[in-house]
Amino acid sequence: MNSKLAALISYAMSHLETSISKNKFEQIPYEVYEITESNTVIDCGGKEFNNGKLTEIRIKSSLDKKVENVTIRNCKLKGSIRIYGLGLNGEAEAVKKSSFNINHTENAQKAAPTKILIENVEIEGVQRIPLYIAPGTTFVTVKNCNFTGTSASTVVYLDAESAYNTIANCKFNVTHNHKLREVIAIDGSAGNRILNNTFENIVAGGIYLYRNCGEGGTIRHQPPEKNLIQENTFNLSKLNWYSYGIWLGSRSGMRPYCFKDEKYNFGSSKDCGDFADYNSIIENKFINPKRSIRNDGKSNTLLYND
Repeated sequence: MNSKLAALISYAMSHLETSISKNKFEQIPYEVYEITESNTVIDCGGKEFNNGKLTEIRIKSSLDKKVENVTIRNCKLKGSIRIYGLGLNGEAEAVKKSSFNINHTENAQKAAPTKILIENVEIEGVQRIPLYIAPGTTFVTVKNCNFTGTSASTVVYLDAESAYNTIANCKFNVTHNHKLREVIAIDGSAGNRILNNTFENIVAGGIYLYRNCGEGGTIRHQPPEKNLIQENTFNLSKLNWYSYGIWLGSRSGMRPYCFKDEKYNFGSSKDCGDFADYNSIIENKFINPKRSIRNDGKSNTLLYND
């Protein structure tokens, strides 16, 4: 299957997923617990967070008040975690406005949280993306965590202009409603490390790297480059016919909104390609290895994958 056809099929499936999730799941009531102070430590001692109530923990930062050195550990969370600065996602108004400047990546990273540790946390997803690392967020470490439950989209989303995050020694076994999205999306996020994780129940893809050009009118600047994906185990026994364990460059500019951003001479406004280049995919194990790795980028290193 050529890259354009594969990307079009992937788009059709993800577009259907987005429509379903927006229509059906937006009204699920979540409590919101905000963290807006640096050096905050939450240690549940192995107990349920917020008495087991459906909760989204939001770690919120801004240009005026940088939030860093936040730790969440030893918790059982029913819900999700979202870490953000300029906006909750790549389509937020402040993110969009910033994206029209050539120094957008630097600006987004200055506003977003940094040095966040999520350790030994059990996250039971309930339709929302269980872990959302929003634009500009840097140096998040997620280790020894267990992801279960359900998601109407991905399990982890690394959004545009985020960087240098680590996901290590985690277990992923989440049911994807409608089975139409990958487990981890690396969307215009760079320099991340995905190490020694176990992926089960993969239906529509394991880890996809791309740059989500133009959605919501926001220019995406940073390509998904220089990421390291190493020593992970992917169980592909449930993988559907149009998906891959790892896909470098999964969108190839094949989205109608790729041309909705303003016309500037930089980022996705200049070229809506993924540029999933200079990544390293090393020593990963694929169980039932049908369509294990697809490389539509350049200068990527693929070594010792089984």
